[in-house]
Amino acid sequence: MLIDWFTVGAQVLNFIVLVWLLKRFLYKPVLNAIDAREKRVAAELAAAELQLTEIKKARDELQAKGNAFDEERGALLAKAILGAKMEAERLLGNARQAADAVTLQRNAALHSETERLSVELSRLAAAESINIARAALKDLAGADLEACICQVFARRLRGIDSSTKESLGVSLKSPTGKPVVTSSFELSSCDVIAIQTALNETFSADIHLRFETSSNVIGGIELSVAGERLSWTIADYLKTLEGKVAALLSTESVSGGIPAKTTPISASTLATAQPVSPVSDPNQDIAAAAA
Repeated sequence: MLIDWFTVGAQVLNFIVLVWLLKRFLYKPVLNAIDAREKRVAAELAAAELQLTEIKKARDELQAKGNAFDEERGALLAKAILGAKMEAERLLGNARQAADAVTLQRNAALHSETERLSVELSRLAAAESINIARAALKDLAGADLEACICQVFARRLRGIDSSTKESLGVSLKSPTGKPVVTSSFELSSCDVIAIQTALNETFSADIHLRFETSSNVIGGIELSVAGERLSWTIADYLKTLEGKVAALLSTESVSGGIPAKTTPISASTLATAQPVSPVSDPNQDIAAAAA
């Protein structure tokens, strides 16, 4: 077989040209397109990775903010609960103080009213006692109550004990002493002379007295000088009665649960509380003076 080298050379040349053409116009654009695609894909993957990283970072920040919000919410809730508790305690304390103040005011008002009623009762009892004694003396012996009281007081001046006489004598004889005789009624001239004479004889001195009348001295006569006091009054016997009534009321309040300051005084209670004088019986003094 004969080989046509011209044909072989032409074919080889054609192949070389074809390869150059393919490489120049086909392979190189395809490779460039592939490289560009690979770069674009790599860039997109990098962008997606960066976006994913940013999303993870945002998620972490959001989770951290949520945790901080939960902690802050818990702290605020605990603070609100504590504040509400403290406010409730404060309001409760204010309410208790207001209730205590109202109770104190009510007790003070009750005590004041009880004291007023006690004073009124004492004055009423004294007035009634004086009226009864005056009527009894006039009916039975024809004696005058005021005169009997003056005689009893004069006799008491003469019969005072030595210690009282000594302390009262110092005050009476002092230059600054201003003795005053106070009575619940107007003294007659005879009564004034009788008291003045009894005082001068008791202390062996000429003592100048000033005589006054006052409603504070209940049914009696009182000698006062420089803080010293010597008296005979129905009020002294009423104090004993008041003490007995208070003791009975206190016993009744303990047994019955009624406050002693607000317990009403019944007639039977007053009847059982008979006054006992620490010195003597006023009826005996008046009766002896009338005799």
